[in-house]
Amino acid sequence: MPALTNIHCMKKIIHQTAFPKSKGLKAIMLMKLTLAFMLISTLQLSANVYSQETVTLKLQSVELKKALVLIEKQTSYRFLYKDDMIADSRKVDVDAENEPVIQVLDDMLKGSGLLYRVLNNNLVVITRADQLQKDITVTGRISNQAGEPVPSVTVKVKGSSAGVSANANGEYSINVPEDAVLVFSSIGYETQEVAVGGRSVINVVLQPSTKALDQVVVVGFGTQRKIDVTGSISSVKGAEIAKQSSQNAISSLQGKVAGVQITNSGSPGSSPSVRIRGVGSIFNPNPMYIVDGTIVNDISFLNPNDIESIDVLKDASSLSIYGVRAGNGVILVTTKKGRKGKPVFSLNSFTGAQIITNPVQMATAKKYAFMINEKLGTPTVGEYPTTDWYDEILRGLALTHNHQLSVSGGTKKVNYNSSIGYYNQQGLVENNVYNKITGRLQADYRATKDLKFGASALFYHYNSTDIPGDIFYQAYVAPPIMAVRKPNGFYGDPADYNVGNFANPRASLDWFNRKSKGNSITASVYGEYKFLKHFSFRSSFGITRGQYLSRRYVRKDSLTTVQFSNISSLNRDTSNETKWIWDNTLTYERVMGKHRVKALAGYSSSKDKFINDAWFANDVPFNGEGSLEIANGDPASVRYTLSGSEATFVSYFARFNYAYDDKYLFTATLRRDGSSKFPSDNRFDNFPSFGVGWIVTKEKFMENQEIFDMLKLKASWGRLGNANIPANIFVARVDSGGIYNYVFSGTGGQVSSGANNTVFPPKNFFWEKMEETDIGIEMSLLKSRLFLEVDYYDRTTRDGIFSLPILGTTGASNNSVAGNFATYNNKGFDINATWNASTRKFKYNIGANLSINTNRVISIEGGNVDLYGGGLPVAGYLTTVARVGQPIGSFYGFEVEGIFQTAQEVSASAQPFAKPGYFKYKDQNGDKLIDARDKVILGNPNPKYTYGINMGMEYRNWDFQLDIQGVAGVDLYNATKGVRYGNENYTEDFYQNRWFGPGTSNTYPSAALEGPNLDPNSWFVEKGDYIRIRNVQIGYTLKESVLKRWKLQKLRFFANAQNPFTYFKYKGFTPEIGGAPMSTGIDLNVYPLSATYNVGFNINF
Repeated sequence: MPALTNIHCMKKIIHQTAFPKSKGLKAIMLMKLTLAFMLISTLQLSANVYSQETVTLKLQSVELKKALVLIEKQTSYRFLYKDDMIADSRKVDVDAENEPVIQVLDDMLKGSGLLYRVLNNNLVVITRADQLQKDITVTGRISNQAGEPVPSVTVKVKGSSAGVSANANGEYSINVPEDAVLVFSSIGYETQEVAVGGRSVINVVLQPSTKALDQVVVVGFGTQRKIDVTGSISSVKGAEIAKQSSQNAISSLQGKVAGVQITNSGSPGSSPSVRIRGVGSIFNPNPMYIVDGTIVNDISFLNPNDIESIDVLKDASSLSIYGVRAGNGVILVTTKKGRKGKPVFSLNSFTGAQIITNPVQMATAKKYAFMINEKLGTPTVGEYPTTDWYDEILRGLALTHNHQLSVSGGTKKVNYNSSIGYYNQQGLVENNVYNKITGRLQADYRATKDLKFGASALFYHYNSTDIPGDIFYQAYVAPPIMAVRKPNGFYGDPADYNVGNFANPRASLDWFNRKSKGNSITASVYGEYKFLKHFSFRSSFGITRGQYLSRRYVRKDSLTTVQFSNISSLNRDTSNETKWIWDNTLTYERVMGKHRVKALAGYSSSKDKFINDAWFANDVPFNGEGSLEIANGDPASVRYTLSGSEATFVSYFARFNYAYDDKYLFTATLRRDGSSKFPSDNRFDNFPSFGVGWIVTKEKFMENQEIFDMLKLKASWGRLGNANIPANIFVARVDSGGIYNYVFSGTGGQVSSGANNTVFPPKNFFWEKMEETDIGIEMSLLKSRLFLEVDYYDRTTRDGIFSLPILGTTGASNNSVAGNFATYNNKGFDINATWNASTRKFKYNIGANLSINTNRVISIEGGNVDLYGGGLPVAGYLTTVARVGQPIGSFYGFEVEGIFQTAQEVSASAQPFAKPGYFKYKDQNGDKLIDARDKVILGNPNPKYTYGINMGMEYRNWDFQLDIQGVAGVDLYNATKGVRYGNENYTEDFYQNRWFGPGTSNTYPSAALEGPNLDPNSWFVEKGDYIRIRNVQIGYTLKESVLKRWKLQKLRFFANAQNPFTYFKYKGFTPEIGGAPMSTGIDLNVYPLSATYNVGFNINF
């Protein structure tokens, strides 16, 4: 109580020093004393805290002032009063022996017209009875911006410890002096001070806190203040996401969240690949997505402007509440809600253009002919004009535009938010166009102070005009000597050039006719009831229903000697997907002095169902889109395939949060899950977790230090399951008919149906189990402007589902069996730092994050058994391996020592069948023979480091945003260079660096890229490190004076650029290459890197 200490000192001055004779100085002293009395009068007194100290005095006709001084000398009491209140002539008699001080004071002041108050630290304030402030009762309701009640808010009188807590409905009642100042504080909100001013009713709307540790993050089935979290959770606000102008909100997270690796694809409508803290599963390493409590596959259906926040749960302690679906992390998306007030309309719009960046320069026709003749040893190819096939298939500018209109508002009982959006994007390749329509409805209704309901629905519809899946590969390998069209208008034909069979990319693009479309709706409803003061029950039901259609038509035509069809054909695929989840939770929350408890128990059930219908027919005529129906084709050619999967889940879970004195934190979670994806005897398992935290700066020994504003230590451990696996792995399956049919002799040629095993199930099949330990430190410094968080994690996946090869003598058509055969490990650091500062006109923030991850295969059942993957379309080459002690999906092959320069060098080597200009492979075991035993690990496609730097500034009406992102310590396999069947084109880089005679190159081979030169080797492995400017945006908001004249609330104009600059040394189009765990980082027909430039506006009215 620093204020009381100052007042006490003032009292001592009054008693020990007479007032100076100067009237001016005396007036100043009186003003100070009067101010002290005014401050003290706002403090609440509680009679129950009076000290029981005693005093012994024998006084007769002694001045009151002297009697008070004598009491001070014997006790810890101190007195504060104005001199003019206690006249010198005032005499008292005291006869007390070991009597309570309070009793002595009552006797001394009886009949004097004076009253007193005993405050903290036995400070006694004496004043006249007619000047004593009256107490009044103040009541009110505390809510947030959405009009929802905020429970457990602390309401105190400023300068006093007296206070109360709001109930579950945000209501409070407190007795205070009529001129007191009330202080409202709650986790996740800015502290607010309100002067009473004699009012008896004060309602308060709290604003969300901007301090990193006070901000609220979304956790499973609830929220927590960041400082109370014992696990690892990162949160990104919707306002930051909206500044990216991306069609997919997950793309906007790239470089913003430590521990999260995001790999984008430039293909319109595609979803990015996400890995949280490395690769923890071979079958499906994708995280779980939850939107407003409903499980979805991804969030491509969401308009980024509809998002309030995205929270990423990374460690086992935070994830265990979601059990078997959370093994690879969870991404929680909270959409915007309406707020109490008049309807607010918002229009967000931008338009822009994409251009390809970092194009690969291909060889010209002249250089190509030179290399082919060099390869063949004869002048086979003459000179022709150059065709740049990339220029032929790519747009110069690919346009995009996005528009969204929303309205939100609310009353005391109802709030709502709805929106509709349209997005259109041209692909970089001609003919490729993607557009989507999104719609959203949300409403909450508070029936009573204890009962509320809510519902939301998100609609998504898309259309896509597609392109050939291998169009980029076709453009890469097509000979530049081949003309796009002949003089007669027909397509250029490779047969005219005697260089082999190649597709004409222009013809492929014009001939290709496939369209896709889809619809989905994601809806949820909930009800919540609060009872018995500290309890609340919530039940919610969410469902996602989607239908996706694709049709491809191949017309009867002859374009070139290798691109023709003698008969038309039609494929129509329809996929239907349904996911539903029903959650029920009971929560108990209470604050008891220094103890804060929150307990949750729940039950959840869900079901996922997927069905695919595939139809095929020949001889379908084309008379417009309406004629493309299976029924119009040849009935004898019609084929129908039905496939699908279904899985159900049931879960029981509980979580307990405890905090003592906001200093010591404890969290415990237990979830029991069951899933039909596993055998009946192994369907259930338990997944516990624990977390502890210590706010070190709350300790007394930290009171006088000036380094940390907050210092927190935390640690957690947990166990998760993973059900992100294909259904029915444990079920034996057979194929019948076709090649398995047979004819017995003597049956007159009658065909009998045969069958064969396709899959042998594992003997035992269990959950994949992830165990993770997380240790972290959080701190804020320099008046909370700097925030730093460091987490170390160690996650081990046990009973990893892994495919092992089986002997061909089993007779199964599948040469592998899946089971719990492996153990993997990911360990590393997540580091995040932010700096926030502001003045009256200027505000800025800087953030940086770094992730360090090491991935290893710990063990494989059967010892040194390897799993190979990364298959290429040439000669069945496998380029990756999962091997004990190495990262999952490591590149694998021969190590290149150099290039053979002469025939003599070849004959003396371990590769006697090589030629000059071929790769010279290292003989690893020294047996003078190059074979599979000489293959080694060549590189790691899993990044060692991912990082991001984010900066934002606001000056007056201007705002600026800059995001930088990159990866390091990663390798890529440039397979496009090696997928060759004959005389494919070469890059300009290859032409400049190739071997074409002794001494010309010891790093690049000759133009004869064939035979052993195509074996997977270290020449194809390149560094994939890069750094890029992910986003830069500048905006200007019109002044309020202008907005008032135009009757607008806000009007902001902006311009931004995405990926305008990327620096890398990789020789492909882009170093941003994803893929499944066993094929990650293999560059084969990857969509080129592009930059997008937009201009737009945001308007509220």
